[in-house]
Amino acid sequence: MADLIARTRPLCLQALADARLQTSDLDQVILVGGQTRMPLVRRFVADLFQCVEFSETRGNLRLGHDPHKPGGPALNVSQNPDEAVALGAAIQAEILAGGLNNLLLLDVTPLSLGLETFGGLMNVLIPRNTTIPVKAGELFTTAVDQQKSMLVHVLQGERERARDNWSLGRFTIEFAPAARGLARVGVQFEIDASGILHVLARDIQTGRQTIVDLQSAVDVDDGAVQQMVEESVENAFTDLAIRRWVESRLKAEATLTATREGLAACTDLDGEYRRQVQAAAKEVEEALATETEDRGNGDLPRLKASISSLDEITRPLADRLMDQAMEAMLKQRGII
Repeated sequence: MADLIARTRPLCLQALADARLQTSDLDQVILVGGQTRMPLVRRFVADLFQCVEFSETRGNLRLGHDPHKPGGPALNVSQNPDEAVALGAAIQAEILAGGLNNLLLLDVTPLSLGLETFGGLMNVLIPRNTTIPVKAGELFTTAVDQQKSMLVHVLQGERERARDNWSLGRFTIEFAPAARGLARVGVQFEIDASGILHVLARDIQTGRQTIVDLQSAVDVDDGAVQQMVEESVENAFTDLAIRRWVESRLKAEATLTATREGLAACTDLDGEYRRQVQAAAKEVEEALATETEDRGNGDLPRLKASISSLDEITRPLADRLMDQAMEAMLKQRGII
């Protein structure tokens, strides 16, 4: 049985890591489940969690203080291992049914919950292992000019890209067209005591809202959760590189758009300066072209350097556009 018992080791360590705890932070380790009667299981748990009340005498296991392991939790075998889980489930059922009002059993979200944002990334609203019931919300802006609606795509998982996570559902909220970059939609996630996810999306200008009830965010197959977590760990560096690239790409595209609009608005720019701006913009475009479909990213240092260079060279252009906007506003108000 040793190899099977050893498979529980990474799960125990992951539980500690998720809770941001060390073994010395624990008071007790409670053994439940019929298999915990096995001496090998008790020895394994005692060694893994550095329990202080565990020792062996002539091949028999007994509880007793071990002075050679100070500071660890106690190994608690006081509960009936066959009944403990069923008893907890019965208590939780009675709480949900309203029969117990002075007791609360807390559950947690097994995986993070969030939304797909512009660029195909996942924006987390409720992180993994958050205690439920819980509420969390955030404001989102429009991505393009005169945008009339926004797709709310709800995701569950631990990966950076939306397509690598699980889709729980999607719906659309409509609003009046406006310039890009304005905060238009507030999204709130609420997970109730039953684990059901309620998603609210509200147009902050009109107050019109849409509420959608989705599947349980807690009742997820343990094997699927474990696979998702393992995949997120295995691909952590790749996913982070993709997120950094996408964020830089979005900034580059916005900068290029603003630069082209500025050049079109200032037709009397010095020819040499205009060529310098166009050359810097071309370098950003060439850096963007290094993106490959298989990797999902490109030459990030080159892209960041080209964006920085374009930002620097377009400062005079930005100042001029600001002066023009200010002058137009003053004329509109009849000040000049």
